[in-house]
Amino acid sequence: MLQQKHLLGLEGYPSENIQTIIDTAFNFREVLDRPIKKVPSLQGVTIVNLFFENSTRTRISFELAQKRLSADTVNFSSSSSSLKKGESFKDTAQNIEAMKIDAVVMRHPTPGSPKHLTEFIDAIVINAGDGTHEHPTQAILDMMSLHEKFGKLKGLKIGIIGDISHS
Repeated sequence: MLQQKHLLGLEGYPSENIQTIIDTAFNFREVLDRPIKKVPSLQGVTIVNLFFENSTRTRISFELAQKRLSADTVNFSSSSSSLKKGESFKDTAQNIEAMKIDAVVMRHPTPGSPKHLTEFIDAIVINAGDGTHEHPTQAILDMMSLHEKFGKLKGLKIGIIGDISHS
């Protein structure tokens, strides 16, 4: 069980939680080799993918994982929501909360938006990228890749080359 309800960023996030997420993800990899790539792990759980900016890999990865784990998935697009008619972020959040959802995966161009969302809803919030601020799920995926390559994470020296602000 994870020690924190939300995954908003990795700074201060318990390393035990990160390891649990990585171990769980590695355990689910075997599902991909099955003829039927579905397990009932999240059956009865409703997750809203709340994306306020375009995304291909992140959105599809979350949606596919949710479906493979048997969650009920709702995809929200800000371009076709009442936000376009002037509804506030708070009102949108509270309307979604009223639908008795269990979790929200949120992508937003404004830093801190997923944390701001936690002020209005009780559901679990997972940050799927908030501008150039945080993208903790991508960081965990990167850690998984490093662990797969080197068999460990502790003690590795890693150099990052390129535009770190938009990575």
